[in-house]
Amino acid sequence: MLTTSCESSHKAVRCVARHLAVPSRHVVPTPTRACPGTAPRPLTTGRKDTTLTATAGTLEARVLSPLVVAGLTTLSTVDWPGRLVATVYLQGCPWRCTYCHNPDLVTAPPRGAQGAIPWTDVLAFLTEHPGPLDGVVFSGGEPTLQAALPAAIADVRALGLGVGLHTGGAWPVRLEHVLPLVDWVGLDIKDLPDQYARVTGAGPSGEAAYRSLATLQRSGVPHEVRTTVDPTVHSRHDVLELCGQLSAMGVRGHVLQEARGVGADPAYAAALAGRRLSDVLHDDDLPLTRRRT
Repeated sequence: MLTTSCESSHKAVRCVARHLAVPSRHVVPTPTRACPGTAPRPLTTGRKDTTLTATAGTLEARVLSPLVVAGLTTLSTVDWPGRLVATVYLQGCPWRCTYCHNPDLVTAPPRGAQGAIPWTDVLAFLTEHPGPLDGVVFSGGEPTLQAALPAAIADVRALGLGVGLHTGGAWPVRLEHVLPLVDWVGLDIKDLPDQYARVTGAGPSGEAAYRSLATLQRSGVPHEVRTTVDPTVHSRHDVLELCGQLSAMGVRGHVLQEARGVGADPAYAAALAGRRLSDVLHDDDLPLTRRRT
């Protein structure tokens, strides 16, 4: 799927192929206004790309990554705070989260599978229609599931764009390997460590997520830790305890997000019944924690 969005990254992404060869004014329209607080700014990471020089060069000369791409948002003001980015949605995730807003992306791609949009087409778009973009975010699904991710990151950096990553931290070792290649990470911490399975539906998934959090904190890579509050699972006590634990672990700038029924499994949307973050927390709870609604 190809979209242009100023909406929340909770927006559902449907895996419907759509050709990228359309007039540039339809692919990357310049917004008349960005979402509040998301004006673009120059890349100032100072990170060196010396580990990526082996894959740098012209688009035609490089061997392109066989990435399985399920969807593409050509312009987003919300997927990397403060940046205008294209967001690439990768197929496959090991978890089955209650509130997942991209359920079509969960099934892992078989070996040799082709995505809804060829990675070569995504690179061609980024090359031919850079527009106001100053970065690309890899989202999902769970991007670290795909072995081609590091090579795809190298492809993007060779175009002079910054790289952001959305991850749930399902594979700490894989995350550790890509952290030196990215400029920013959005990490989802879904619950208390021993309660993870009630959100992810996957056994001891909390251990992996919290190992990933520790790895990210040690790396020094700029990041945001966020939690989607699910009123069908989380109580006020759960959220207060989680926020306290993350603060004690040194997490700063923790963000609480709304769970949404749009794009989710119909049974979940029915169970959610329109409940919101404000139905779980009091207005005066956690005054120093941001709420993204």
